[in-house]
Amino acid sequence: MLTRHPHPRPHLRPRLMLLAGLLAGLLVQLAALPATAEEHWQELHEAVREERVVALPEILDWLEARYAGQVLEMELERDDDRLVYEIEMLGPQGQKVEFEFDAESGELIGMEGVRIDAMRRKEAP
Repeated sequence: MLTRHPHPRPHLRPRLMLLAGLLAGLLVQLAALPATAEEHWQELHEAVREERVVALPEILDWLEARYAGQVLEMELERDDDRLVYEIEMLGPQGQKVEFEFDAESGELIGMEGVRIDAMRRKEAP
């Protein structure tokens, strides 16, 4: 009989579930694209590995440290030859806020939404 062991880091489980869901969503989107999508996916992995693009977990760590809320949606888009992460969060008061990050530098380049200040963590770095 197998005995289940508790997750070694229970505080990471929600993040792992979120990342798995985001990855599944990206894979579904890629499956709907022409065969060249596989090449783009490989190029993206190579760019992250070579540190030309900031990895998504680093962006999510930065957001979690500074803003309270739950990630609803994440997209990686090319905007005027610039890769941009767009991350939509649901705040504690039910507000939706979209954060935009330059994927190459990790810099926050924009925010849209209401009551953004209410999402800021008081103990943010």
